[in-house]
Amino acid sequence: MAAASAMARKERYAVGLMSGTSVDGIDAAVIRIAGDADGSGTGTGGEDAGGQPDVQLVAFANTAFPAAVRDEIFELFDPSRATIDRVGRMNVRLGELYAEAALSVIASAGLKPEDIAVIGSHGQTIYHAPDAFIEDGRDLRFTVQIGEGAVIAARTGIPCVTDFRVADMAVGGQGAPLVPFTEYGLFREADRTLLLQNIGGIGNITVLPAGCAPEEVYAFDTGPGNMLIDGVVSRLYGGERTMDVGGAIASAGKINRQLLEILQDEAYYALPLPKSTGRELFGSVYVDELIAYRDAHGLTAEDLVATVTMLTAWSIGDAYRRYVQPSHAADVMLVGGGGSYNPSLLGFLKQEMGPMGVEVLVQEDIGQSSDAKEAVAFALLADYAIARRTNNLPSVTGAARPVVMGKISY
Repeated sequence: MAAASAMARKERYAVGLMSGTSVDGIDAAVIRIAGDADGSGTGTGGEDAGGQPDVQLVAFANTAFPAAVRDEIFELFDPSRATIDRVGRMNVRLGELYAEAALSVIASAGLKPEDIAVIGSHGQTIYHAPDAFIEDGRDLRFTVQIGEGAVIAARTGIPCVTDFRVADMAVGGQGAPLVPFTEYGLFREADRTLLLQNIGGIGNITVLPAGCAPEEVYAFDTGPGNMLIDGVVSRLYGGERTMDVGGAIASAGKINRQLLEILQDEAYYALPLPKSTGRELFGSVYVDELIAYRDAHGLTAEDLVATVTMLTAWSIGDAYRRYVQPSHAADVMLVGGGGSYNPSLLGFLKQEMGPMGVEVLVQEDIGQSSDAKEAVAFALLADYAIARRTNNLPSVTGAARPVVMGKISY
């Protein structure tokens, strides 16, 4: 098959697809990878002689979900409404949409499907339960991502890797975060300790100590990213706005210190590592409580948005103070994800990190793309998976051993 010959080349192309907890749409990236796919040669599989992947972003696009699809995905976040027929139907519908996004970004790169070795699709998470639930002596932790890989492969003619998280969870891991595996390969430095902070729906941080080995990398979810900001904006403005574009709402408000102190008492922030979280904690019920507090205490819409924006920044700073600074004082924090485009959030974050001597930059400051980073990661994770190479970091997820993550559809 054409994809098999593409995979065999030392220089090959892969597509990554990502849709996150904010449900903004589908991020699609085409990357070029140089090096042997099987790990032979001068590097270790798409890696240079220094052991770092040789990866170039060729094309990127974001495709918004149709409004009806986005609305139904949000309904599926509620387990009582996520009936098997609705989940099954959305699984294949998203497969169709992901396939269309893949074909579109391939064309924008000036390539054809037969030029692409593999597609890696994260899928849309609708439920994530990473903590051990013991029943009859069995560990039943689980996660659910939808967006059928068989549909993507059938529509594109390209092997598709999906359902990455479950292999890590099967050996005791949290199944998250996964992107640190690629961040270690792409961003580590010999002389500086870097923090890779992603602010999507959820915030997550990867710590790359100066000159670190893979087992020295650690990462975890810091707490809410844009999720609470988007949630309260959608509720306060009746759906006419779904996010605080440019941080304009927060910049017009004042932080309510009483509410902020209440929110800072959330038990998640003090949990030991490894840890991950999601909409199950910081979702619609949490937003309901924020709106109820606002109504009871007469906060303006602007003040509530400013307060939850500050909470995101504070949670990142708090995570650094608790889990990183005592052992790895950092030099730079590189911020990616949708939150990197919110000047109010970035301003609060610089207030948090500046006094600790950490410079806050966005991906664009170093010639990268904040939007494309996670899609690039899943393209690279798929490249490893299809070559049967391990692609998790047990030090990050808590897994008992390295595994090959991802299920392949041809």
